[in-house]
Amino acid sequence: MLPDTVLSLLAILLVTVVLAAVIAGFGTLLWFALELATAPGVVVHEFAHAITCRAVGVRVHEVVYFRLGDPAGYVRHEQPDRYRDAFLIGVAPFLVNTVVALVACLAFAELATGTGVVSPTGGGFPAVDPAAVSREMLIGMAALGWLGLAVGMQAFPSTGDANTLWAHARAKWRRSPLVLLGVPVILVIYVANVLSWLWADVLYAVALLLVAFAVAGTPLL
Repeated sequence: MLPDTVLSLLAILLVTVVLAAVIAGFGTLLWFALELATAPGVVVHEFAHAITCRAVGVRVHEVVYFRLGDPAGYVRHEQPDRYRDAFLIGVAPFLVNTVVALVACLAFAELATGTGVVSPTGGGFPAVDPAAVSREMLIGMAALGWLGLAVGMQAFPSTGDANTLWAHARAKWRRSPLVLLGVPVILVIYVANVLSWLWADVLYAVALLLVAFAVAGTPLL
């Protein structure tokens, strides 16, 4: 028989392996759920890139609107000749995603307040009464809210977008010093992506939802 010390070490090793497998499996499931939950935002983000490319005359080679991978979506296109075109392509998702997210959030807020699901209380957090509408209406409202948050979370241009803009700025600022006006925007994109590790993208989407409810006349804060 094996000594008790060896058996104890083997038991600890087995428990460690099992826990690691469980944690890894949970992490994988959580990643999968988050990828699917934000899929509409990825689709709108890549659509914004693609439609802007076509609008400024830049040829698009391939568009992947969504996939389970890293990146979750992408647009492969020719390099624009003009910095202005590269800038528009890079920042388009922020503008398009913000507008789409805000419209979805406004629709959600208007329905929620108009049907009495969410109603002001004269102070503090509004009252919430899901029973005020049918289950079908409640599902539709929840879908609008989810769409607004999912699209809003994907509004920030990626680090890859910032890298492309920075490369264009470095190559063309001597011939056109006005290119330097876009550098602060590039820096903001880099900072936003760093802050995404602290859920800045989620906070941005929530901020759009708060704005929508304020416009609808029922501030959540």
